[in-house]
Amino acid sequence: MENRKLFFTLLPGEFAFCRLAPGGQIPPWATTGPFYCVTRSDDELSVFCRESDFPPQVQANRGWCCLKLEGAFDFSAVGVIASFARPLAEAGMSISVVSTYDTDYLLLPRPSLDRAVSALRSSGHTVRL
Repeated sequence: MENRKLFFTLLPGEFAFCRLAPGGQIPPWATTGPFYCVTRSDDELSVFCRESDFPPQVQANRGWCCLKLEGAFDFSAVGVIASFARPLAEAGMSISVVSTYDTDYLLLPRPSLDRAVSALRSSGHTVRL
């Protein structure tokens, strides 16, 4: 998988993260956009969704963007995340990744987008903005 060239598409809009109480209800605003991720653990209820969907009173880490890795990947595919995480780590960038059944989403602070696109393209990947 190391030599595989990947194709990313920038999702429109700005995104944000927040952490809610672990036993709380999933708020309706968290599930209204075209892309969102809600994760519950014993420690927290975490929400990643469009920044515009967050109520102003909710404390959130705002100003994120999201790159969708195009295509479905078999569960036996090895090194998919490593193939894009490695060049970004070598460029000194911090990222988050959300994996779904078919693909992955790369989450990064909006101010890092240009540098991330450059690092991804330099490693042979394609990014459509």
